[in-house]
Amino acid sequence: MSSLAKFLASKKYISIPLTLTDTHHLELDCSINDQPGKFILDTGASSSCVDPGQIDYFKLFAEDSEVKAAGAGAINMQTQVSTDNSLAIGEWDVDDAQLVIFDLSHVNEALEQHNAAKVHGIIGADILQEADAIIDYNKEKLYLKT
Repeated sequence: MSSLAKFLASKKYISIPLTLTDTHHLELDCSINDQPGKFILDTGASSSCVDPGQIDYFKLFAEDSEVKAAGAGAINMQTQVSTDNSLAIGEWDVDDAQLVIFDLSHVNEALEQHNAAKVHGIIGADILQEADAIIDYNKEKLYLKT
């Protein structure tokens, strides 16, 4: 265990493994409403997102949103929002996660062009801030405060 890992463990942080993909994205496993999924960790995304094709899989209740999404070359995309979801990343969890639902096909198409697996969604800054997240890029670890 590195000195950073020991220090963070003493401050009640847990360690979550990250996977660096061939596209240089960091991926992690998490679950929404007890359904497992693969997500990109994106510190530049203000909100955590799920593709609309995953609404039934993750048992989401989606409502239309006035907010337009932008990212990864796409702008003014229609969104929906789903509130009061359970979200778990390792042993860290929250019962009132709000998720933005919008078309991530452009993200998954880019991943597929690089022979990378599709993802269910994106874990963004909203969750990272709530968990007081610390990212160790060299060790490919995400630390979340319990």
